[in-house]
Amino acid sequence: MIDLRQLQALSAVAAEGSVARAAARLGWSQPTVDYHLKNLDRLVGTELTARSSRGSRLTNAGLLMLERGEEILGLADRTLTDVRDLAELGHVRLRFGIFPTAAARILPGIATRLSELGIELDATLAEVMPLVGGVNQHTLDAALVYAAGSYALPLRSEVHTTHVFTDPMLLALPAHHELANIEEFDTATLLQLGSANWVMGSTPGDTLDDLVRELFDETRVKLNVPVRTDDYAVVLGLIAANMGVALVPSLMRSSAPEGVVLRPIADDRFTRELLLAAPAGPAGPSAAVRQLAEAVRRSISALDSKHTVQV
Repeated sequence: MIDLRQLQALSAVAAEGSVARAAARLGWSQPTVDYHLKNLDRLVGTELTARSSRGSRLTNAGLLMLERGEEILGLADRTLTDVRDLAELGHVRLRFGIFPTAAARILPGIATRLSELGIELDATLAEVMPLVGGVNQHTLDAALVYAAGSYALPLRSEVHTTHVFTDPMLLALPAHHELANIEEFDTATLLQLGSANWVMGSTPGDTLDDLVRELFDETRVKLNVPVRTDDYAVVLGLIAANMGVALVPSLMRSSAPEGVVLRPIADDRFTRELLLAAPAGPAGPSAAVRQLAEAVRRSISALDSKHTVQV
């Protein structure tokens, strides 16, 4: 197993260019630095440094080890900081915003994981743009939001975002639709739905709705949108009743009723990035918010394992 001191020695040699200067940087003796470097060489089975009269440099294998090793050292430091911060904070409450589709599936898991760390949530369910406003105005400590395509969320400069998941959207159609047998939709096939009734969101600013409109605007097709709702369960029910087609997140795959087919889209634009947005200082988000981000990831992973779906 890798000893963190081995990685520290390698990092110091890379920064200083010699074992002697690396020892001075670390406050160790030169034999101690040599000892850890040689043990790391033995562990990986190859030399990670090359020495000459001009000093020491990393081999190609050493450069790869340095890249991964600095990630490990950074994570170790962050872990210590987080645990110390949480221990000092004690009981913490976070004002957390989350959009309803995600809340229905992952909020219980998030709350359970955080409660084990002494972090409680005051949860607010809202669509993305109200959540962005809450984070910008500091009425929320953090919010789970999403962005898609080239559309950037109007977050203030002091708001930090942490990527937590990539969520491909699916095209939902009535099972007896003439295109329902297509296994995967590309852009050209999507454009065949220009005459269909589309079900879209009722809250302005939804980037996915904007992407659909943008796609059809290129062909000067004006979409027919007879129904608007932010409730994906309602969306799926309408599609089952042959009242339209829509984009739905893969989170809803296990909830599709009889009479609805869900098809993947071979266009990366129709993928949303789930982000945890939170006001942050120069050092980044607080320890509690970082634990919240990890709880979101773990809850998504648990859902994926249980239902064999993606969020």
